[in-house]
Parts: sequence; C-alpha cells; structure tokens
Amino acid sequence: MTDTPESKIPDPQLNRRSFLKGCTAVAAALGISEAMIPKLVEAATTAQRPPVVWLHFQECTGCTESLLRASHPDIARLILDVISLDYHETIMAPSGHQAEKSLHDTLDKYAGKFLCVVEGAIPTKDKGIYCKIAGRTAMDILAEVAPKAAAIIAIGSCAAYGGIQAASPNPTGAVGVQDLVSGTPVINIPGCPPNPISFMGTVLHYLTFKRLPVCDNLGRPLFAYGRRIHDHCERRAHFDEGRFAEQFGDYGHRNGYCLYKVGCKGPSTFSNCPSARFNDVDVWPVSVGHGCVGCTEPNFWDTMTPFYERLPNVNIPGIAGITNIDKAGKTILGVAAAAVGIHAAVGIGKKMVKGCGCKDDK
Repeated sequence: MTDTPESKIPDPQLNRRSFLKGCTAVAAALGISEAMIPKLVEAATTAQRPPVVWLHFQECTGCTESLLRASHPDIARLILDVISLDYHETIMAPSGHQAEKSLHDTLDKYAGKFLCVVEGAIPTKDKGIYCKIAGRTAMDILAEVAPKAAAIIAIGSCAAYGGIQAASPNPTGAVGVQDLVSGTPVINIPGCPPNPISFMGTVLHYLTFKRLPVCDNLGRPLFAYGRRIHDHCERRAHFDEGRFAEQFGDYGHRNGYCLYKVGCKGPSTFSNCPSARFNDVDVWPVSVGHGCVGCTEPNFWDTMTPFYERLPNVNIPGIAGITNIDKAGKTILGVAAAAVGIHAAVGIGKKMVKGCGCKDDK
C-alpha cells in the first residue's frame, strides 16, 4: 500500500489537520520558523519511537492529568503516539509484578537510549521511607533508573524543585530530581501543573535535534521560561499606567486592571503562560481574573505566599504613571531573587550556559 500523509500519522484517529496543528503549536512555542515544521513532523512520525519510563513519586498526578486532558486532544494523543510509553503507573494496563517487569525490561533493553520522565518530589528523610513503590523507596528507584537514561525530564514543580512537599517545614525531606541525580542530563518543566505544550516542545526538540533545548541556570528550557510573565501579560499596560484592582470584584478587577495589588506574582515569575495559555481555549489564570502564584519558581509555596498579598517593599507606579517601569520590575524581581536565587534580576541572557544548560550537560 502506498503511504499517504494520513497513513504516516501515528494514530489514525488523529487526523492530519489536528496532527499538523499540534506540530505548529509546538514550533511556535519553540520559537522556530515554519520552515522547521516538516522536520518536527518527520521526528514525530518516525517508526522508531523513543521508549519512555515515567516515574511517579510524591505528587497529585496533576501533571499527567493535565497532559491527558490537553484539548481536542491534539497534544495528549500526539505525545502518546510520538513516544513509546513503556512504563507509566497511571495509564499502563499491567499492575503489580507485571508492571515491575515492564520497567525492568525497558531498563535492560534500552539502557542509555530511553527518556525518563519524573513526576513528583523524592523524599530523603529517614532513608526515603515516605514514598515506596513495590517495596522500594523513590530514592532507590531513581538511583536505579537515572544512570541508565539518556536524559531526564522533571515534569512539574514537585519533580523540579520539591513542590508543596518541600514547603516548610518539609517533614519528609522532599527534594527535586536535580538534587539527587548526577551524570545524566536533567531538564526541568516546572509548573503546578505545567503547560502540556512546554513538555511536548521539549520532547520534539530532543527528537528533532538530538539534544535538549537551551536552558536557564535553573534547568528550565528558555523557549518556555525565558521571559517574565509580567513582560507579556495582557494586563501589563494597566500596570504601566498605575491602574490596579484593589480587591477582587471591584471596578478595576471587573475591567481587567493589573492584579499586582491583589497578589499577582507575575513580575517575579518566568513562564510562557500568557502566550501558550491552556487547553486551547485562549485563557490562563490572569486572563480570567486570578493572579499568578509563581508556581514555576523554586520554593514558591514558601516565597510567594501569602498568595493574595503583594510582594512587600516594592514601589509600584502611581495613578499618574511612572517613568521607569523596568526599574520597578527589577525591584520586584529583587525581592524574589533574595529568597529563591533566581537569575532574572541580572538578566537571563547572561546566565545561559554551554549546551542545553541542563545539569550535567556536556
């Protein structure tokens, strides 16, 4: 039978239009030209799908749930057809000993060739007893799988930085993947949950260019986390002119004014939420009236709370406007930088490192 464009699409239920739409969305997120879309398509339709081991540790499964419920479901089905998901506790059919066999068969057969995706933090206190699967701790499982992986994608803020489990007083000693793994490249896709486009973009970049995307010094891909939310937020003009919602439900809130005074952490948070948005319905938290909580930043449960109070000691523009908005933004960033050590206050460009910028990248 002669191959048609439709026959080359991994899942016949995913029509060509939806398939190309998914690849185009990823290309836009990656910031590459339309001329590269055929290469993305080629990578997505290769007969040799890369095996993936998806580990679940301390988490709520929200990252998986948001991925599976991506709209239409272009991204969800595309991801599941682009990769060979050999082990994933939530959606795999086997359980118990059969599930463990699937894991170890993949580790043995594809050592050095599979991608490892980690969802959830890893508890380290009391030898890691607070998270066990098949009688083994998360620490032990990660120690076995990580060295055999070609690369590791830490999806969600829990896997990237410890998440809510690591919030003070952190009773289980929860940490992110990068705190325990060495010798294998680690890339962080933080968010609670992250946008599926950010994950898909990372996977397709790896398949297309045979390397992970360029990252910042926190291990986040720059295509998704290279700009402050504040810098490309649709409410930014109101901030510049000193127009703020003073409380939820007031005139300013109903008319789309800046949410900084009611706690929005957009000026100190790096993410593509305003541009990528969620579920292909053209919305994100700030657009529907809820301030950013800074969930893509390390330790946000400690440094960004209380969520409905503005960052302290920050001079914000008055009603008459301001003359140096970028200076004000840097002041806001400085507050968060002191707590979480982010690089933004001195310029993200100066902190790019060689290669993908991910931990242990050579």
